[in-house]
Amino acid sequence: MRLFEGSLVKGRLFQDTGWRWWWLIVLVLVADQLSKVWVIQNFSLGESVSLLPVFNFTYARNYGAAFSFLGDAGGWQRWFFTLIAVVVSIVLAIWLSRLAKTQLKLSLALSLIISGAIGNLIDRSLYGYVVDFLHVFYQSWHYPIFNIADCAISIGAVLLIWDSFSSETQKATSGDKQ
Repeated sequence: MRLFEGSLVKGRLFQDTGWRWWWLIVLVLVADQLSKVWVIQNFSLGESVSLLPVFNFTYARNYGAAFSFLGDAGGWQRWFFTLIAVVVSIVLAIWLSRLAKTQLKLSLALSLIISGAIGNLIDRSLYGYVVDFLHVFYQSWHYPIFNIADCAISIGAVLLIWDSFSSETQKATSGDKQ
């Protein structure tokens, strides 16, 4: 049980580590899945409803990864992306369990990435594709349609990059004081 170091022994895994953010993972995951179920039940594939001049709800199916990467690869990509999501989620959950509760930005980043990965993993497992519906565009330019899980992954990635720069700055500053 060395995976979770001393926190598991003390019974404080959900209080003293990054795992205190599992509530956020569950919250984002529930919002993602409920929104996708709503879209499936209320939209036909390809149907679009205008909400703003630059934003629609448009039901789309993504058989690939980001920007439909490998979307037409013949089916093997479903299991490939499923495996990647499982491995990444496990690795990030272990990493999260080793973070001090004071590492807020990194904990939030990992939690958002985990929730997004699991959200899209559920879609691939249940449907064989990811349900997308958030459609941003301007005139003839259209951003690829995405979902709440994709937003969580993107925000988590930005926080992860930001933390990597700010952590280096903090380490350099604290190192100068010694």
